[in-house]
Amino acid sequence: MNTIFTLRTDGPGLYDMTPQVARWVAGSDAEEGLLTLFIRHTSASLLIQENADPDVRADLLTWLSRLAPPSDDPSMRWITHTTEGPDDMPAHIKAAHLPVSLQIPVVGGRLMLGTWQGIYLVEHRTRPHSRQVAALLQ
Repeated sequence: MNTIFTLRTDGPGLYDMTPQVARWVAGSDAEEGLLTLFIRHTSASLLIQENADPDVRADLLTWLSRLAPPSDDPSMRWITHTTEGPDDMPAHIKAAHLPVSLQIPVVGGRLMLGTWQGIYLVEHRTRPHSRQVAALLQ
């Protein structure tokens, strides 16, 4: 069983896709299996992260912005890939540090996430995008 999730983003952030994925899994015939999620973009990522305290997401975004600031920042003058804007190459760097695929066990027709875990699409670009996440449940 497979599907494509499409999510709109409004700039950098962690976008919770747990409810969409959980509904799809619950509506499937699968009682047990392994869910694989794969983002079909090179400037965004997937992440399983805490879903209780929003400060965790804010701190992660701050860390990512410190890891790779925009290419017009003086510390990033070494970047040569700038044709798509000052946020593009830093987005690729961030995506290289975070997962682009996730695997989650499914038991009893439910995702086996921990109490405080959520599934997030991590947007690294500054402008809005439509992102696709492929899902395969086996």
